[in-house]
Amino acid sequence: MPLPRSLAPPLNEAAFSARAREHLDLLYGPRRDEVLRRLLTLLSHHRGAMPSATTPVAAPLWSERDQWLIAYGDSLLDGDTPPLAVLQAFLEARLPDSFSGVHVLPFFPWSSDDGFSVIHYREVDPALGDWHHLHRLAERKDLIVDLVLNHVSRESLWFVDYLSGSLPGRDYFIEMDPDTDLSDVVRPRSSPLLVPVATRRGTRHLWATFSEDQIDLNFANPDVLLEFIGILLFYLEQGARVIRLDAIAYLWKESGTPCIHLPQTHEVVRLLRAVVDHMAPGTLLLTETNVPHRENLSYFGLDRLPDGGLERLSGAMHDPVPDEAHLVYQFPLPPLLLHTLTSGEAATLARWLESLPELPPGCSYVNFTASHDGIGVRPLEGWLPAHEVEALLELMHRFGGFVSMRADPRGQDIPYEINITWFEAMKGTRRGADPWQVERFLCSQHLMLALQGIPALYVHSLTATLNDLEGVERSGRLRAINRRRWQRRELEELLDSRNTSTREVFLALTRRLAVRRREPCFHPDAPQRVIPAPPALLVLERGPLPDGRRLLAIHNVTDRRQPLALDVLDAPGWIDLLEDVPWTRESSLAPYRSLWLLAPG
Repeated sequence: MPLPRSLAPPLNEAAFSARAREHLDLLYGPRRDEVLRRLLTLLSHHRGAMPSATTPVAAPLWSERDQWLIAYGDSLLDGDTPPLAVLQAFLEARLPDSFSGVHVLPFFPWSSDDGFSVIHYREVDPALGDWHHLHRLAERKDLIVDLVLNHVSRESLWFVDYLSGSLPGRDYFIEMDPDTDLSDVVRPRSSPLLVPVATRRGTRHLWATFSEDQIDLNFANPDVLLEFIGILLFYLEQGARVIRLDAIAYLWKESGTPCIHLPQTHEVVRLLRAVVDHMAPGTLLLTETNVPHRENLSYFGLDRLPDGGLERLSGAMHDPVPDEAHLVYQFPLPPLLLHTLTSGEAATLARWLESLPELPPGCSYVNFTASHDGIGVRPLEGWLPAHEVEALLELMHRFGGFVSMRADPRGQDIPYEINITWFEAMKGTRRGADPWQVERFLCSQHLMLALQGIPALYVHSLTATLNDLEGVERSGRLRAINRRRWQRRELEELLDSRNTSTREVFLALTRRLAVRRREPCFHPDAPQRVIPAPPALLVLERGPLPDGRRLLAIHNVTDRRQPLALDVLDAPGWIDLLEDVPWTRESSLAPYRSLWLLAPG
């Protein structure tokens, strides 16, 4: 019996106008009605090309079959073949059914940060291919596309407009007196917040949260918001199913505030949610907010109360209905899992998992261990003491990684993220490197795949990629350590050769993915419960489903064999899901071994 699935509710014209008016009132006050008229005109111009014009809306938001791959458009190269075509061919040849969706990281013309400094939002970088290649991907997979809306490249036409004093870009950026006290602003980088720019009006200082090449946009100007709603609709017309809101937490700026998670930022997300619910029901919004746990959860538009209830964080509506993101990343998972597998204790990870709120219908998590970015340190706040964080950072240095910094309110540099490939991060424990790297790595992936939500695997996790130190030296960017471009022939040889870590990891993960996508207990909405266990074990229950079906995911997070003295295993009839045979009771679990045990209903 399948789990009941959440449906994407359509939002009719009257309901949309009412919601949009409320959000715009909180954003722009007296200009609300003018902006609403312009918004409705914009939507009418796009309506005929929207997926909802031809696709039924009564479709599930997600299921156990949802598993995503994260890759750059040029993560795989093959001579003169457009890299997007190479990626498509590799998926068809090696991963035909493993993934339901593909997150192609920014594929637009760009000037820095491997795509996240966008020059043209409606174009495909010709070095990667063209829209035809992305359309082909979208025909076979859910296409996840980045909406990079916090900032834009200095090489964009908008910035050229700004320099010359021409519309529309003249008013798209945030000028600030360099003597303004901005000490309250929360920073994700240690670079200067304001960058001097020579214009026809003299030198001006512009807000730049991430780098001097990534100039922040001024969403206090409704023209900017309407421009990005048009870009969002364009992506949906090209076949995007999931829109990832990049760096959304920093969107709205107001001096005298931290300029992160401001109420206006949440209202923008709510408005974007209303737009997709109205124009393309079934489209999913995913927020990217590499911040502490409670702050991350706020992007559902809900907050957990001491008594376990849920309420709106802000806005005038009072019903406890999620109306922001459908999905948020589990940013605490990678650093907590890294701590777990290098220290050999699962108690901290279990405590965090137990703290996760029961989400209402239409909300879920995206689980990951590695991505194109580093492993965030901020999400550890409140979960690991400072000396444990320091021990983790030092260990990653020993394994060939780096640590990127950010500026605190006093202007001092503090750790922001660890830069290392996930496979290299699994090289050993606090005692140093050991022979268990592959087993430890696979344990980390098996644990992530068992969690409530949608799993997303970075391409370099599938291929057990080593640290790209040459890439760091060549680019001067620490994040390049985890952004290798594979030559397809080299990768294929590793996959087809015996006794390579790449082959061993790839085959093990694709097998586990095949098992996972067939099991209803892995539906993102299936209940999750941490089973009490010794600190060396992390034990999760998924289910029970309405028919009584439930699954135990058991993980030994140490390099020593551990006894399996768990009362929950005394029940008869467990099936080893990986082997598809009745499970014979084991007295102990080998180092880093994982079990998926099924109790059919």
